[in-house]
Amino acid sequence: MARQGFLGALAGLALDVLAQATRGARKSRQETSRAPEAARPSPARPSTPAPARTAVPGSAAASSGTTTVEVDPRTVRDLRLSYAPDRDGAPDAGEIIWTWVPYAEADGRGKDRPVLVIARQSAERAYAVKLTSKSHDGDREYVSIGSGEWDAQGRESWVDLDQLYVVHEDGMRREAAELDEARYAVVARELRRRYGWQAGE
Repeated sequence: MARQGFLGALAGLALDVLAQATRGARKSRQETSRAPEAARPSPARPSTPAPARTAVPGSAAASSGTTTVEVDPRTVRDLRLSYAPDRDGAPDAGEIIWTWVPYAEADGRGKDRPVLVIARQSAERAYAVKLTSKSHDGDREYVSIGSGEWDAQGRESWVDLDQLYVVHEDGMRREAAELDEARYAVVARELRRRYGWQAGE
């Protein structure tokens, strides 16, 4: 009789343990089902390179109307660099003028800035190179021409040798200054060396 009581108690205890284990497993499943999914890492976006500068061939500048356009200097042949400033309201070689210059992204935006006229392209258009007041000391893409009256703050100016523009005389905002012949010659020498252009008479 005592043995049967002992076995009954042992069986009851086993049932209690089994019931607790079952409840614990059910609770764990419920909590797991309610738990939010782990955040998945967003796929990495491919890097987008900066847009390349778009320069048209020199022969295409005539189709631009009166807007200043950037042209590829490597497509320009038979360009003769000759110092010939003439304060007549037209862009002439050796003059620093102000004109609207397009940004390198070629997206239709730009700003007014000074350029150095280096040669005539036609009766209405001239070739010019851009000026910047940002220092480029030691940069072979630029040459310094010092300071002058074209910059109201008297800052040193640098000629960008890598960018060539065609300026229509109706796209010129104003004549700013005549660069002296010695400094023009420095720029012309660097451009001749770079692109094989000729010195004018």
